[in-house]
Amino acid sequence: MPLVCANGIELFFEETGEGEPLVLVIGIGAQLVYWPDGFIANLAERGFRVITVDNRDAGLSTKLGSRRAPKLAELLARRVLGLPIAAPYTLFDMADDLAGLVDALGIRRAHFVGVSMGGMIVQSMALRHPQRMKSLTSVMAHTGELAHLVAAPRALGVLLGPAPKSRAEAVSRAEEFYKAVGSTGFALDVESLRERAGRAYDRCFYPPGFARQMAAILASGSRTNALRGVRVPSLVIHGSVDPLVRPRGGRDTARAIPGAEMLMIDGMGHDLPAGAWDALLGGIAGHAHAHPN
Repeated sequence: MPLVCANGIELFFEETGEGEPLVLVIGIGAQLVYWPDGFIANLAERGFRVITVDNRDAGLSTKLGSRRAPKLAELLARRVLGLPIAAPYTLFDMADDLAGLVDALGIRRAHFVGVSMGGMIVQSMALRHPQRMKSLTSVMAHTGELAHLVAAPRALGVLLGPAPKSRAEAVSRAEEFYKAVGSTGFALDVESLRERAGRAYDRCFYPPGFARQMAAILASGSRTNALRGVRVPSLVIHGSVDPLVRPRGGRDTARAIPGAEMLMIDGMGHDLPAGAWDALLGGIAGHAHAHPN
């Protein structure tokens, strides 16, 4: 299996294509199988060595099972009240994981693209390891400001609901989630979504990892002021109808990073619908190709 030792843990990764190294970082609780196959193939065809990875506490990467999974209600309450959060790790630790991944693969510098929590991780990467980054693309993410944690009630309710108890329930929950947060301007491919959800369940069903990753997001606080010092070429992509991370989360990210470009995709929600790939992949590839060094 393609496992590497990075930052004291093991990370599972896969590679597709040849060319400029481009690391795709997935969101909270998700595994690398949630990247649509066509999405990865499209980037490979555009001249990239596409590297996908399971974050710590998800998929086939190391689980931090010796560290207690925090209670989500308690985490959110402490964040709202401005109280300290004793998280097992932070987004910066997860950024260190990525630096260890490219080290292990013999890559000096790469393009980093992250969606949702993955976008927050690559922002943290730009603060911690800017010398390892050719470019940064933050998709459907925010800066960690408290105001950006306010999502549409239905979307937040599905995200934070009780863990599924069976494969069938996990598949149905994934469908429910993407119907709650997905695009209104593009069709949802329910069959493909359910297939990937089933594949993820069979590969590794691990609810405690979600809670620890949520703790990492909440404990990391706001990056707004720190991002003003970022000099990595940056692109921020967001959907105009995202109900989970509101569009202002993307706009504020672009405002915080000096010189960042902003691409707002009309009708896109908190998903990667095939109908938006022309804009989404064109933006990612164009930004990376514009910054090859």
